[in-house]
Order: sequence, then C-alpha cells, then structure tokens
Amino acid sequence: MEFEPATEVRCPHCGESFTTFVDLSQGDSVYIEDCQVCCQPIQFNLIIRDLERGEFRLHVNPG
Repeated sequence: MEFEPATEVRCPHCGESFTTFVDLSQGDSVYIEDCQVCCQPIQFNLIIRDLERGEFRLHVNPG
C-alpha cells in the first residue's frame, strides 16, 4: 500500500489544477500548502476512509 499517493487538486484561488502528494500515514489531518501555480495558501482537509485500501477524501479551501 502506498502512503503518499498523488492526487489532482484545483486551487480555490486561481482555479488551476496541480498534483500534490497526500501523506496517509498521519491519519485524518488539516494542513496548509501553497498553490503550485499562484502561491496562495490552501487549507487541505484530509479524511481517511480506508487506510488498507488507500481510500481518502481531500477537501481544499482558501487558507
């Protein structure tokens, strides 16, 4: 099982998509990461659905 799957997200500021890696080993978490396109802060809300299967939900909001 991969603990850092790549996932595509859309920036809530500029609307551009980019790929980021999600660390599933820490469980549910909230963290801030800058947009790779416009450099504005984005709040990521990670919810683990099934760690064994690598299932998760990732919500993004303006940071």
